[in-house]
Amino acid sequence: MTEFYFIPGAHSTGFLFPGQGSQHVGMTRELVDAYPIAKATFEEADAVLGFPISQLCFEGPETELTDTINAQPALLAASVAILRVIQQEMGSVALSPEAEHPSFVAGHSMGEYTALVAAGSVSFADGLRLVRERGRLMKEAGEKAPGMMAAVLGLDEAQVAEICAAATTEGGIAQVANDNCPGQVVISGDREGMEATIAALRAAGAKKVVPLAVSIAAHSPLMQPAADQLQRVIDATTITAPTVPIIANTSAQLLTSAEAIRAELVAQLTGSVRWSASMQLALQAGVTTFVEIGPGEVLAGLMKRIERSVARVTINTPEGVRAFV
Repeated sequence: MTEFYFIPGAHSTGFLFPGQGSQHVGMTRELVDAYPIAKATFEEADAVLGFPISQLCFEGPETELTDTINAQPALLAASVAILRVIQQEMGSVALSPEAEHPSFVAGHSMGEYTALVAAGSVSFADGLRLVRERGRLMKEAGEKAPGMMAAVLGLDEAQVAEICAAATTEGGIAQVANDNCPGQVVISGDREGMEATIAALRAAGAKKVVPLAVSIAAHSPLMQPAADQLQRVIDATTITAPTVPIIANTSAQLLTSAEAIRAELVAQLTGSVRWSASMQLALQAGVTTFVEIGPGEVLAGLMKRIERSVARVTINTPEGVRAFV
């Protein structure tokens, strides 16, 4: 088993990979036009998936791109294309613990699969297949057992978790899905539990509770059927120990073995994404630069709320690549 230790001052950069919601029509098109390796990455993705995910990314339609079954492999392909451009421009084809960049990798929810590809634990092709199936199973579970998600502003994770537990004692499901940053928590569950919890959160003084425009209760027990089926796919996939430290969503601790990675990917579907705690682990290790690799800048925005003093970089254009390398 590989052992990783964060040594303060030894490294200072972390690579972050966004999850579902960051996708948009036209993402990474400029990079594909500027760098052949980015174009080749999308061509590989098209071949693996058996349909032109590249066309969906570049031209839409948006409704089809945002469908869970498509959004997840699209985001992975886009983020890996950016990562490969960075590696090429830095003169390295692989990440390693000795390299200046990065000292760790992490991905938010589905982005954790991209982080595993970056860390060498999962091949790009297998990563695409996994998230495509993950998206399909999540969509199927959501159709069979529709749920709700809501963003909660102004209360911390412990308060929200306590209110969820109290509000669902008489039935229903609601739990913390994402602890994104101080004052921003997402909850998830079935309609009965969520309606009771939303009322309780508002009564407890939450600044805002905003239901999200989704019917899939991600990171909640409603995803257990998807987790059970996905486990069989994960068990059949080649997974190796990471070459650089990767911080797990559900435990906010380092993943150092293939066994731990398999367990994390299954637990992640029904468990909470502990993003704030994950970033605190990196901060405690002395990481001072957080680089978001993928469409959008959601994670950079969250990092600003977690620790304003650190450097935050987003890379998804040729200009961003040139500025970083």
